[in-house]
Amino acid sequence: MVDVLKGKVAIVTGASKGIGAGIARALAGAGAAVIVNYAGDKAGAERVVADIVRTDGKAFAVQADVSKAADVKRLFAETKRLFGRLDVLVNNAGVFRFEPLTEFSEAEFHRQFGTNVLAPLLTTQEALKHFGPEGGSVINIGSSVTRKAPPQSVVYTATKHALDGITAALAGELGPRKIRVNSINPGAVDTEGARSLGVIGSEWGDQIAAQTPLGRLGQPDDIAQIAVFLASPASGWLTGEVIGAAGGYR
Repeated sequence: MVDVLKGKVAIVTGASKGIGAGIARALAGAGAAVIVNYAGDKAGAERVVADIVRTDGKAFAVQADVSKAADVKRLFAETKRLFGRLDVLVNNAGVFRFEPLTEFSEAEFHRQFGTNVLAPLLTTQEALKHFGPEGGSVINIGSSVTRKAPPQSVVYTATKHALDGITAALAGELGPRKIRVNSINPGAVDTEGARSLGVIGSEWGDQIAAQTPLGRLGQPDDIAQIAVFLASPASGWLTGEVIGAAGGYR
């Protein structure tokens, strides 16, 4: 899909590593200019930008905590200053913690809901001011936990169910403005987050791979190519869809 996004501008939140970094690289590879957003990992974001620029792409790293309205406004203002337009928003930033209900805390609830639920609402709200008359594409990154919630994931699973609902509701609300809203819901993907959780190389991870019809765990590029499709005109008749991306794992 070389140059299918030529002339387009995309923001990818939480793009300093993992799935977000993969999506940023893939969108740039398809011709888009990309804002690589990060909250705290400046070095990681700059590595992603360097990768893109090295292959003649266009990208800038912009720091913003997307759970904060003031930071979101600054992120979009900087995007407009750098590239003059916006066509694609990828709401990838997310946080998680798996722990038993006995360890549940109000602070952890607000941390996860702030980044996983509030942030996509704030960014999409701000994107409405920047999408042109031709509309735009909003791509949310959900999770397969909404299909098969693992134990000790109650807060994280709740946030991702909320994101599925946001996707459906906003697709109906924003469709008349030619703004499409879809979600990609990955299964287990080999990322830094999955490794820190202990999935990769564990008995649990091996069981997931064995139960996956395609016989392996996902890679960031598996998800990134779906994002390119949803950002492109090829998906112009899709909105409100939740696309499971787990190699057939149920």
